[in-house]
Amino acid sequence: MGGCAPIPSGQSGAGSSSSVPTGKWETRWGALAKDAATQTGGRLAIGVAEAKKSKNEARSLALSECQRMGGQECKIILEYYNQCAALAGPVIGSAPLTNVTTVAYRSPSEDEAKEESVRLCESEGKGRSCTVIYSACSMSEFKPYR
Repeated sequence: MGGCAPIPSGQSGAGSSSSVPTGKWETRWGALAKDAATQTGGRLAIGVAEAKKSKNEARSLALSECQRMGGQECKIILEYYNQCAALAGPVIGSAPLTNVTTVAYRSPSEDEAKEESVRLCESEGKGRSCTVIYSACSMSEFKPYR
């Protein structure tokens, strides 16, 4: 005895919608560089990069900006992608611009990055008040296909 039955997981052509991608999300990088000489009496020099297409591009720009600001021993202190970052340091007037302790923090939220960098700076700063020196986000960008 023979019979007909629907094919399992078969679809009828009516009402089906196929989704075609209209673009893609591209990663964006950021980096912070700081002059290591600030720990040994040098003046504070920082360099930043945000919304760059590659990690190397962000690192290179942050290092060159740090050197342009007078840094002699610039080093990357934070790299981040598709998120936010903040750098906190002592409030001007509560500490000289030499031997400055700074704290960098990254987070999905710019507000959280700021809050945590200040909190950690103050906990490491021996009673000094800290403030946000820099904050930014390098979020992924949607690039449409054309």
